[in-house]
Amino acid sequence: MTAVLARPAIHALLADGTTVRIRAVEPEDRDQLHRLYEEMSPENLRMRFFAVSPGSAALAADHACEPARPGRRALVAELQGRIIGLAEYDAGDERGSAELAVAVAEGLHHRGVGTLLVEHLACAARADGITFFRADALSENREVMRLFTDLGLRVTRRADGPETRCTITLDQDDAYLRAVEDRGRTADLASLEPLFRPRAVAVVGVGRRPGSVGRAVLRHLITGGFTGRLFAVNPHAHALLGVPSYPAVAELPFPPDLVVVATPAPAVPTVAEESGKAGVRALAVVSAGLDSVQAQALLTACRTYGMRLVGPNCLGVANTDPALRMDATFAAGHPRPGSAGIGVQSGGVGIALLEGLSRLGIGVSTFASLGDKYDVSGNDMLQWWENDGVTRLALLHLESFGNPRAFSRTARRVTRRMPLLTVDAGRTDAGRRAAASHSAAAATSTLTRHALFTQAGITATRSVGELLEAAALFHAQPLPAGPRVAIVTNAGGAGVLAADACVEAGLVLPALASDLGEDLSAVLPDGAAVGNPVDVTAAVGEDELRACLDLLTDHRGVDAVVVALVPTAVAAATGDDLVRAVTQGPAGRRGPTVLVRMEQGLSVRLLPATGGNVIPSYAEPHAAARALAHAARRTAWLARPPGIRRIPERIDTRRSRAVADNWFAAHPEGGWLGPRTCAQLLSCYGIPQVPWAWAETEDEAIRAAERLGGPDGRVVLKAYWPGLVHKSDQHAVCLDLIGAGQVRSAYEDLRARFDGLMTGVVVQSLAGRGTELLAGVVQDQVFGPLIMFGLGGTATEVFADRAARLAPLTDLDVHDLIASPRCASLLFGASGSDPVDIDALEQLLHRLSWMAENVPQLAEADLNPVLATSGGLSVLDARVRLLPRRPQDPYLRRLR
Repeated sequence: MTAVLARPAIHALLADGTTVRIRAVEPEDRDQLHRLYEEMSPENLRMRFFAVSPGSAALAADHACEPARPGRRALVAELQGRIIGLAEYDAGDERGSAELAVAVAEGLHHRGVGTLLVEHLACAARADGITFFRADALSENREVMRLFTDLGLRVTRRADGPETRCTITLDQDDAYLRAVEDRGRTADLASLEPLFRPRAVAVVGVGRRPGSVGRAVLRHLITGGFTGRLFAVNPHAHALLGVPSYPAVAELPFPPDLVVVATPAPAVPTVAEESGKAGVRALAVVSAGLDSVQAQALLTACRTYGMRLVGPNCLGVANTDPALRMDATFAAGHPRPGSAGIGVQSGGVGIALLEGLSRLGIGVSTFASLGDKYDVSGNDMLQWWENDGVTRLALLHLESFGNPRAFSRTARRVTRRMPLLTVDAGRTDAGRRAAASHSAAAATSTLTRHALFTQAGITATRSVGELLEAAALFHAQPLPAGPRVAIVTNAGGAGVLAADACVEAGLVLPALASDLGEDLSAVLPDGAAVGNPVDVTAAVGEDELRACLDLLTDHRGVDAVVVALVPTAVAAATGDDLVRAVTQGPAGRRGPTVLVRMEQGLSVRLLPATGGNVIPSYAEPHAAARALAHAARRTAWLARPPGIRRIPERIDTRRSRAVADNWFAAHPEGGWLGPRTCAQLLSCYGIPQVPWAWAETEDEAIRAAERLGGPDGRVVLKAYWPGLVHKSDQHAVCLDLIGAGQVRSAYEDLRARFDGLMTGVVVQSLAGRGTELLAGVVQDQVFGPLIMFGLGGTATEVFADRAARLAPLTDLDVHDLIASPRCASLLFGASGSDPVDIDALEQLLHRLSWMAENVPQLAEADLNPVLATSGGLSVLDARVRLLPRRPQDPYLRRLR
C-alpha cells in the first residue's frame, strides 16, 4: 500500500454537506461490498457490469478486497459505518495507466459520492506513478459519463459499438483545481447552513443562577431576538429565562440544527455524542480546558455524525440577518446588522473587533469565534462570506493555518470581490510562542506569513487598532486609483507631520501641476501655499476649503486627499465649519478623502457626509497614512492579472524522482545530498552549475584542474564529507589556485586538516566577477515549499536581504521575488553598472519552484552563491537536503 493510503482515514463532505469517511478497502469489507451490489436495481447493475449476472456482485466484492499492491488501489466511502461507495483502479501489467471502476449505493446518486472517491483515488494514483485512468462504460450510461466530464480532468472518448472507451488524464492543472474548489465550496456551504442559519438552537449548560457562560449565551439569543425555536438543556429546570428546558438533548421535541455547548470540559464529549445521535448538524463549543482525550472524543463524535464544529474555547457565533437575528455569543453587546464578516481565533480579539466596529457604526454580517479551531476554519469563513450575499468586508484574526495553500487559493478568489483584512499576529519569537501555547498553533515565520498575505492580496495590519483604522477607510471610501496623495492643512506643522507619515507609509506626494496651483491660488486666502502640502492658512473659510478640495479631488494627478485640520483662534470659520467643508462636498468626489484631527480622542471616527456617505477622521497622521497605503496596495493588487505558471524547458520529473528514490534506498533516514547526487537532481530541472569535477586523490584533483582551469588556469578546491554544511565556516575552501603545484599543496592541506573526515574534493573553475545572490527552497511544516531569493555570498545572514513566496510560483510571483530585496536596484543596473540577465534569474526561480513541487521529500535547497552577470548566471555552490516525507495533495478535499 502506498504512503498515501497508509494514512488514517480521511473525512470529507458530500455535495449536500454530509460528512463521509474515505479509507482503503479492508478484507472485512467483503460482505458490505457484496450487499452494496446486491441492493442495486437491475438497471444499475446492468450499467455497472454491462449485463445482469448472478455472480457479478460476489466477484466484484472479492476483487475489491484483494490486497493492495503497487498499481492497484481501492477506496470506500462510509456514512456512519455503512459503505455507500467504492472506487478502484488496477494497472495490471501496464505502466502509467490503470483501469478505473466506480460504484455508488442505490439511492445515493447525485450527492457527489463517486466524484469524491475518484478525486481521492486520482491522488493515490499520481503518487503511484499513474498518469491516466481508462474506463469502459455503456454509451447510454449518462451518469458515469457526466461523472467523468465534471471531474475537471481532460477526458477523451472512443466509441466501440454499444460501449465507450474513456481515457482520463490525471494532470492536476488549474482547470481541475477550479473544479475541485467549486465542488468543495458547494459542499462547505451546505454543511455550514445549520451553523449560521439554524432554524432551532439549544444551549447545553445553562445555569439556574446568573454568572454562567451558558446562561449568558441563552440571554443573548433571547435579547437579540432570535427568530427560530430556542431550547435550554438542564436536568434540574423546566424553564430558564422563559425558555423551555429539557434534561438532555435526546429529550428535546426535535433535533435542533445548532447546539451551543457550555458545560464543564469533561461533559463535552458526552454532549457531542448525544447530539450526534439525535441528529444535530452543528456544534458551537464555548467550553475550554479539554484534555487530549476529551478533544479527540469531541472531534470523533462530530466526524461520525457529520456535525460541523466551532471551537472549543470560543466566544460563539452570530448572524445578524434580520430574518434570523441569532447572537449565540457571550460578548458584551449585540452586533448591529451590516456587511462586515468577522472570524477570529481569540475571543478577546473578537470582542475588541465587535466593540470597535460598533463604535464606528460598521455593522456585522456574521461573526465566528473559532477558538481552538478543531474544524471550522478561516477557509470556511471566506467561502461563507463569498456566497452569503451580504458581506462586503472581511476581517480575520488567525493564529494558525490548517491548510495554507488551500486558504491561499480561496483568499485570492475572495479578495477579488471584497477587502480581506487581518492582524499579522506572532511576528516575534515571543509572539509565536504565545500563539502556540494559546491555540496549539504551529509556529510560522514572519517571512512565510508575509508571502501568504502578499500573494493572496490580504491586507495585513500589525494591530487590532490598525485593522480598525483600515476597515474604516475600506468601509467608507472608494479605493484610490494609485498612491499619489495631496495634503491640505490649515497649519504648517500638521502638514509636515502628514507628509512624513505618507512618505513613510509608501505613498507618493507629487508636485501639483502648475494649472492646478493657479486654480487653487484663485480660491484660497492670500498667503496660501499651493505646493504639496497645500497650506490653506488659518484664515481659510468653509467655502474656500470646500472649493480647494473640489479642485484636488477632481484632478487626475491626485489619487487621494488628506485634510489635516487643527483648531485655531483666528479662523474665518469654526472647526465644525471646516469639517463640514470636508463632509458636505459634492457626492461624486473622485477618490478617497480622509480627515486628520489631532484633537479628537478616538483613533478613528466615521463622520456623516453628503449623499449618505461617511468620511473617516483620524487622530494621527500616521493612522490615516497607513490606511491609505493599505488601500493603494489593494488597488495595485486588483489591477494585476492572476499570473501564469511557466513550464521551463528541460525538466525531467521522472528522472528527478528516480534520483531521490535511489538516494533514499541508501539513506532511508534522509539528509544532505553529496555533490554528485545534488548535481544530478539540479540537472533534472536545468539549473546551471559552474563546471566542476569530483576528485578523491590529489592526482585526480590536478587532472580536473587542468581540464577546468580555463585560459588563466585558476581553480577552486572545496573539501567535502557527509554532514559538512557550511564550508566557509570550516575554512574548507581554497581559492585562486594556479598550476599543479598549488592544487597539490591545497589538496594536501585539506586532507591534513580534515583527516578522517574528508571523502573528496570538488574542483571548480574560478568564477569571474558578478553579483552574488541567494536562491533556495525551505519546506515549511504547514505552508509547504517556500522559495527564497536575495543577496548571497558569505554575508547573506548578516544583511538578511531576502524575499520569499510560496510555491507554486507564477510569473508575477517571480517578478516580485526579484524586485523585493533591497539589492534589486543592483540587478537592474543601478549606479551605472550593467544589469544582470533577468530572464535567466526568472528561469532559475521557476525551475526551483517546479523542483519544490515535484520532489515532495525536498526539505531544503540552498543555492549560494548564484553568480549573476549580464551574460547569464551559474550556481557556484549548492546544498540540498531530502527527508522521508509522504507526498500530500494540499488541494484534496478533506476536513481538518
